[in-house]
Amino acid sequence: MGHLHDDVIRTVSDRDVRFIRLWFCDIAGTLKSIAISPADLENAFAEGIGIDGSTIEGLTRSYESDMLLRPDPATFELLAWRGDTNATGRMMCDVLTPDGEPAASDPRRVLKDTLARAEEKGLEFSTHPEIEFYLFEEPYEPSQPLRPIDHAGYFDHVHRGQGQDFRRAAIQHLEAMNIQVEYSHHENGPGQNEIDLRYADALTTADNIVTLRTVVKEVALSMNQVATFMPKPMIDQPGSGMHTHLSLFQGGKNAFHEPGAEYGLSRLGRQFIAGLLRHAPEYVAVTNQWVNSYKRLWGAQEAPSYICWGHNNRSALVRVPFHKPTKGTSSRVEFRGLDSSANPYLAFAVLLSAGLAGIEGEYELPEGAEDAVWDLTERERRAMGIEPLPTDLFRALEGFEGSELMASTLGEQVFEFFLRDKRQEWERYREQVTLYELRSTFSRV
Repeated sequence: MGHLHDDVIRTVSDRDVRFIRLWFCDIAGTLKSIAISPADLENAFAEGIGIDGSTIEGLTRSYESDMLLRPDPATFELLAWRGDTNATGRMMCDVLTPDGEPAASDPRRVLKDTLARAEEKGLEFSTHPEIEFYLFEEPYEPSQPLRPIDHAGYFDHVHRGQGQDFRRAAIQHLEAMNIQVEYSHHENGPGQNEIDLRYADALTTADNIVTLRTVVKEVALSMNQVATFMPKPMIDQPGSGMHTHLSLFQGGKNAFHEPGAEYGLSRLGRQFIAGLLRHAPEYVAVTNQWVNSYKRLWGAQEAPSYICWGHNNRSALVRVPFHKPTKGTSSRVEFRGLDSSANPYLAFAVLLSAGLAGIEGEYELPEGAEDAVWDLTERERRAMGIEPLPTDLFRALEGFEGSELMASTLGEQVFEFFLRDKRQEWERYREQVTLYELRSTFSRV
């Protein structure tokens, strides 16, 4: 075994760790976990731990139930909320077939493969997410109105506010797990908060997002609150997105930066954005995978509804933020479409793949849109060549289904399961009779 394996085994012994949780995700991005004892660690590293993959959404075909979990020793951390006595560790895992090959259905494998494609071109992909979520008072009852923990707004300082206490506790746990937080603050909605993670390579960031969502939910429960990353939990309040800054580095230098260019953006950076725009109708089902996602995208509250880019335009799907001319590493692209509830492994894979397609195909970047796209008329948008994003999951799946880029990026098994699973979600939603329909129609007909 390598030195990282030895370091984990030594730490487990020195810190009196009693359990090690092996974490992995299904295709929807839901965290799965099994616990092993320290005695099983060496075998986990050498051979993997067997699981029944047929019980986990999308991980296997019906006739391929046996799978292995192989922990990644570089991700070992102690779960801060479990305390130091009888401590619990965790590692992110790769899912393998019984013969030790990477499982085609593992979302982490999908991202690793896409990153490897970029690395063949000498490119390294880094991301910096701004993760929004809501905190509500317990108990949560779906049939009752949601009760936000406060009624504050954007950047508000709430004296003795529960949100401040929450963010402090959550950030302490994250940093104890070596996840570096850049900012945190109250967001626009009542009880809505945001935690921004520092730049890291995309695989580390995806692992960190999965961990952050777990930490947020654990801390909320400990404070008699409930946290949700649902895209649009309240009809009259802002949705929760995950605006993510994307960067490519080549030979240690920012490949998006070109001194003296408009916005400091290189030709490669412009091609990358063009790829994000052209392929948006194909990948939006992945970056916005829920029926509820489209309530956020078409909610008219700083969420992007149209396929365009800009500089100071916060209604754009892609924004090129201000950069310091003296700081070449600050050139980046902000993708504003992502939900906080997306599967980060698949989402980063499809965004990188779309950007690489723009680079490989030398796509031309259309004119930017600096006006608030929401305020334009449909005729004005058409004249500018600005197309709408899909308005619902059904239309998003139509674009996804016909996409060779998505099929090749995700692989046949993930592509087919995702399409089938999301069609079922849409069909279940379509069958519902909602409270709105009863209120608007029952007494009129």
